[in-house]
Amino acid sequence: MAARVAKSIEQTRSRLDQQAKEWDSLRNQRADALDAILESLGAQAVPPEFNTSSAPDIDPSPFAQHDSDDEQAGAELFEEQQPSQSPTNTIRNMSGTARPHANGAHKSRSSWKTLRDFVDERAIEDMLDTIESDRNALDDILARTSDYPESLTQTISAIESGLPVDAPLPSIDEVFSSQEMMKDAMARHLESLAAHYEQMSSALCDQEAGEEFRDDELTQMNRDTDELPAIITELEDSIASIAASYEQLLAARQATQQLLDSQRQTLDDLDELGDIMSEMLERQQDVELESTEHLTLLHQHLAAVEDLHHRFASYQYSYNKLLLELARRRQYSDGVQQIVKGMVAQLDALTQEERQLREDFNNTHGQYLPEDVCLFAQRMPTRWTVIPVDGEQVEVLPEIDSDLLVEARTHLRNGEPAIAASQSL
Repeated sequence: MAARVAKSIEQTRSRLDQQAKEWDSLRNQRADALDAILESLGAQAVPPEFNTSSAPDIDPSPFAQHDSDDEQAGAELFEEQQPSQSPTNTIRNMSGTARPHANGAHKSRSSWKTLRDFVDERAIEDMLDTIESDRNALDDILARTSDYPESLTQTISAIESGLPVDAPLPSIDEVFSSQEMMKDAMARHLESLAAHYEQMSSALCDQEAGEEFRDDELTQMNRDTDELPAIITELEDSIASIAASYEQLLAARQATQQLLDSQRQTLDDLDELGDIMSEMLERQQDVELESTEHLTLLHQHLAAVEDLHHRFASYQYSYNKLLLELARRRQYSDGVQQIVKGMVAQLDALTQEERQLREDFNNTHGQYLPEDVCLFAQRMPTRWTVIPVDGEQVEVLPEIDSDLLVEARTHLRNGEPAIAASQSL
C-alpha cells in the first residue's frame, strides 16, 4: 500500500512535471513565432508618406489604433518606439541581438521607419515578464512535495529490512493435486483387487462344482495373482505419501503462524506510516489542484501570446493589403486622369474644328446676311473642360516603389495560410 502511495505520488508529480515541460515547449513555440513576426515587421519598411500628413483632421499614421472597446486594451502594443532587443528573449533567457534595419532598394530607406517601429515592445516585455514570474511560481508549488516519494521509499525500505525471512511454503494446490492423483490411483488399484477377488471366488465355486479350467485360464489367474504384491506395495506407498503431505501441511501451518506473530510490530509501524501517507496525500492533492489552476493560468498567458502573434500577423497582412490597395487606387487615378486628358483634348479638337467651320461659314455667307438676322449665328462654339464635382480636391496618392509591391505580394502569399491557421487556433 505504501509503495503504491509512493508510486502514485511519483506518477502525479511526473504527470505535473510533464505538463509543465509541455507548456515550456509550447511557450518556446509561441515565443519563436512572436519573435519571427516581430523580425518580419522589422524587415518591412514604411514609406515616409505613410506616417506624415498635411491634413490636420487626418491621423498621420495609417496604422494608428482607434478608441474602440475591442482595441483599447491592446492599443499600447502599437505605439512608436525603438526597441534594442526582441521581447521574447525575456522568457527564453537569451542575450539581446540588435534588430536589423530595413534597408530597401535605395540607401535613403535607412531612415525609413518599419512596421515594428509602431509596436510597443515594452508592453510585450512586461507581459512576458509576468509569464516568467508565473512559471517560476509553478516550480515553487511543485517543490513542496518533491521529497515525498523518496521519503516514503526510505521508510518502506526500513520497514522491509525489519521483516523476518519468509520460510518457503509448499504449494497447497500442488499438494492437493498430488493427493487427488494418488486417490484416483488407489481407487483403481482397489477396484482391480476387488475384481480379482471376485474372479477367484467365482473360479473356486466353479472348481467345487466339478468344472475344469483350461491352461490359458489358469495362466491368466496365476499372472493376476503374481501382480498382487506390487499392487499392495503401491497402495502402501500412496498411504505413506498422503501421510507425508499431511505432515508437510501441518509444518507449513506452524511456520505461517510464527510469521504472522512476528509481523504484529510491523503492522503497528504500518499504521503509523498510514497516518503519514494520509497527510502526504492530502498535501499532494492540494499541490495538484493548485498546480492545475496555475497551469490553466499559464495556458491563458500563452493564448494571449498567440492572440498577440495573430494581431501582429494581421497587422502585417493588412499593411501589405494596403500597399496593393494604394497601388490599385494609383492605377485607377492614373487611368481616370488619362481619360480626363483624352476627353479634354478631344473637346479642344472638336471645339477648334467647330470654330474653324463657323469662321469659314461666316466668311462665306455672313456678308450676304443682314446683321439683324440670326444674331447667334455669329457666336463661336462653347469651350468645355472636365473638373471634379462640387469643387472636390483632386486625389493625390503616393507612388509606391515596385520592389515594395513585390515584397507585399510575397508576404501575402506566405502569410495568408498562417493567418487562417492562427484564426482556427
